[in-house]
Amino acid sequence: MEGIARELGLELDVIEVDRTIGVTAGQLSTVVSDETALVVLSHVAYRSGYLADMPGLTRLAHDAGALILWDVCHSAGAVPMQMDEWSVDIAVGCSYKYLNGGPGAPAFAYVRRGLQAELEQPIQGWMGAADVFAMADVYVPAQGMRRFLSGTPPVLAMQPIADMVDLVAEAGIEAIRTKSVALTEYALRLTDALLAPLGVTVSTPRDPELRGSHITVSHPRFRDVTAALWRRGVIPDFRSPDGLRIGLSPLSTSFAEVRLGIDAVREELERETAA
Repeated sequence: MEGIARELGLELDVIEVDRTIGVTAGQLSTVVSDETALVVLSHVAYRSGYLADMPGLTRLAHDAGALILWDVCHSAGAVPMQMDEWSVDIAVGCSYKYLNGGPGAPAFAYVRRGLQAELEQPIQGWMGAADVFAMADVYVPAQGMRRFLSGTPPVLAMQPIADMVDLVAEAGIEAIRTKSVALTEYALRLTDALLAPLGVTVSTPRDPELRGSHITVSHPRFRDVTAALWRRGVIPDFRSPDGLRIGLSPLSTSFAEVRLGIDAVREELERETAA
């Protein structure tokens, strides 16, 4: 966003938020105006797991005359969304998280049907052309969503996504969300019982209506603890300055694995604090 603003001479306003939550309606309403062209927000905050009010914030952006682009990396495949019903303009995301795509998994985009003929893909590539084999002197974009493609999709990396999307459809997003809430509730209970006595705090909303499918717990020694966990094959990730993020993919994470993971965090934290 900084690079685009700099190249086009635009002004970029960044909303400073409490890192244990995310952007609220009150914060957004104070910064949007009739000069706002585009609002970019995360549906689930990557640090805290805070679940934003997608329909409410989308309405706020539209009331100001702006388009809105949602980052759904941490919600696609785990949190129900109604893009069409909520009049979302654009959404982008990745498929290696709750869609379990694995390394090299492709990104994806959603563009509201009414905008597809109006918006342009500035990186014009042959897969987005109306006739991919015309090799014409002038670029003519395809109709509909295909115009937003650029280069050749990574076919091998896309294969796991096909099966996973079928599995999501078979299980149903509402059932997946129910499992997600149960997993994060269990992780929070274990954190309170096993990690809080060691000085660990929770940086994720307790209300499941305000939470995605990961939790973040905080402690000053978590940078070193995360490295130790990786060495033993337990893979959370670290978020500066002191957050350890525990991602719980509902279709591939068991409750037993959550317990094993929290036990491992406790063991390594005890070892670090004793050193």
